[in-house]
Amino acid sequence: MRAVAHPTRLALLEVLARHAPLTATEAAELLGESPTNCAFHLRTLAKYGFVEEAGDAPGRRRPWRLRHLGFRVDHAQGGTEASHASEALARVLWETWLNRAAAVNARRSGFEGPWLQVTSGIENLAYLTPDEARQLHADLRVVLDRYQDRLEDPSRRPAESLPVEMLLFTYPLDAAKPEE
Repeated sequence: MRAVAHPTRLALLEVLARHAPLTATEAAELLGESPTNCAFHLRTLAKYGFVEEAGDAPGRRRPWRLRHLGFRVDHAQGGTEASHASEALARVLWETWLNRAAAVNARRSGFEGPWLQVTSGIENLAYLTPDEARQLHADLRVVLDRYQDRLEDPSRRPAESLPVEMLLFTYPLDAAKPEE
């Protein structure tokens, strides 16, 4: 978890999901980072099994690809090192997602046609037990996984498709109240 709890590494995983295979130089151009920095972070991700070299390439090119799409973070309990690592990763992920959602919202009025209509936010409230919340996540995952093959095989993407991100945050509403 600690290997991924870094903004540049998360950005590399995201860019590889959309544009793999990429060299460190190509990734650096897409991310606005230095090739040296991207190479370092790609090697770190490879060390922990998130990415791998994409095979032979001409010249000195060293392309990288994801070993698998997506990952799941389970929160470790207690004051263990795993617990601290999962908390650090959760902070980076939530901050990344919320900042990106805010940036899109700021530009949303400039969208045209159907993309303006489907770029939206949904808020829902339900009274659930922890088991019911877990089942709801599993049910939604089944729906979202219908499109997983398009991530893995670009030839399956319809001509007018764009990558669409959907965020789902689940939390007890009372946790949002200010601490007293």
